[in-house]
Amino acid sequence: MRSPSAMLNSTLDSEPSSPSTTIDSNPQISSPLPSSVLRLWRQAAQRNLRNQWSQLASFRDQWSSISSSARSYANALVNSHLSQRYMPNMKLGVLSDMPDIRKRACFKLFKQQELQRSQLLLSYKDMVAVVSKMINVSRSMKCFFRGSNNSPLLQFSYNAEEQSGSGDSGDGGGIPVFAFFSISSHEKLVEELVQMFRMELCLKRLLVLEFISIGYDASEVNQLHWSDQLYADEFKDLSDCNMYCELIHGPVPPCLRDGKSDMGALRFDNQPNPEVLQVYLTSWLAEVNINTFRVNEIFAIVGEEMHVSIG
Repeated sequence: MRSPSAMLNSTLDSEPSSPSTTIDSNPQISSPLPSSVLRLWRQAAQRNLRNQWSQLASFRDQWSSISSSARSYANALVNSHLSQRYMPNMKLGVLSDMPDIRKRACFKLFKQQELQRSQLLLSYKDMVAVVSKMINVSRSMKCFFRGSNNSPLLQFSYNAEEQSGSGDSGDGGGIPVFAFFSISSHEKLVEELVQMFRMELCLKRLLVLEFISIGYDASEVNQLHWSDQLYADEFKDLSDCNMYCELIHGPVPPCLRDGKSDMGALRFDNQPNPEVLQVYLTSWLAEVNINTFRVNEIFAIVGEEMHVSIG
């Protein structure tokens, strides 16, 4: 059985991989749509892509803000735990003569930990929601033609289920939407972007379990496990993010360097060493699965293609 700290070290030792994205930028591709329809389709597709990429930039900023707040809660939780742990041997100076001062201080620190656990879990829930929204956007890049080519009123939809059943693929036949990139090219970039945040969310969940286990009841009945649901409907939310595995009946585990993960046998330490806690806090801040340079590059590439500044 591998300890959580060993699993984290395996994750930290491996550099996050950014899959190479091949962009098919051939502007010579012809579309099966009539030129009159194609002109209107391109306008609708351009408008949709601008909106979707703008949303992705907003979600990226939301993630950063939530992650920063969550680390503050985790840091406060760690400090409260260590203060409570060291209280019996702590020199209190003139306060040592006050009746039950240590007991009352420990109780207050305990209540603070409860609040900080709750705040950390709420932040994690918000991060799951952000990734879910990113995935929804990644599924809404296409622009489908609705109705008949001979109709005087042409309509377009960004939902495949709303198309008229004409077999429209929603990509205009693979032609460039702006200058060079087709819908498929945009989808590949979004997929690369979203995958980074999905992988980081897996690691964040591991860290959340570590943090909320601090000072937790260590009895076998109350032992926290990877397969435990951390908040109501968490597994439903993770399923929406493609992060729940029906085979193991639990969340998809973090990616490790050796490709192995025995999360079912994992036990979370309720009295970890201060050095280990520092590694956890640093891991949260580092966001090792998100290649910030590549994320910024993707938004810069798309912004240049669309002639707009994103984020």
